[in-house]
Amino acid sequence: MKILLTLLFLLGCGAAFAHGDNHAGKATTTREQTAWGIAGQPKAVRRTIDIRMDDQMRFTPDRLQVRRGDTLRLRIHNSGQVLHELVIGTPAALAEHAALMQRFPNMEHDEPWMAHVPPGKTGELVWQFNRAGDFEFACLIAGHYQAGMRGRVTVKP
Repeated sequence: MKILLTLLFLLGCGAAFAHGDNHAGKATTTREQTAWGIAGQPKAVRRTIDIRMDDQMRFTPDRLQVRRGDTLRLRIHNSGQVLHELVIGTPAALAEHAALMQRFPNMEHDEPWMAHVPPGKTGELVWQFNRAGDFEFACLIAGHYQAGMRGRVTVKP
C-alpha cells in the first residue's frame, strides 16, 4: 500500500520528464525542504564536485563529505553507453524509489534532487545540504541501484 501511495504522489507531483535524451540534469528548481536538504541557489555555490558515472554501475567519487549549510554544484558526467541518473536522498527513500522504478521502469519523475544524464553527456544539480547526517546518492534506473550504483554523502554539523 505504501508503494502505491508513493507512486500516486510521484505521479501527481507534476513530473515533467521521462528518462530520455531531452533531460540532461536540468531538474526543476522547486525549493522544497527534504530530510537531506533543499534545492540550492546557483549564486550560493562555493564548490563544484565532478562525479563520473559509468556502465560498471559505479560513481567516481562514491563518497562525499560536506559541511551543513554547504551549497554544491554536482557536475555529473555519464561516460557510459546507457542513460544513468544521480538521485540524492535518505537510504530509505532511495530504496523505496528504486523498488518503484523496478515495477514501473518508464515512470516519469523529475525533482531538484535528481539529474538524468544521457550517455556521453554532462548534467548538473545544485543542492544545499542544510541537514547534518548520512545520506546517499544513487542511480535508480531499474537494475542499476540493485547492481550497487550508489554512493554516500556525509554532512557534518
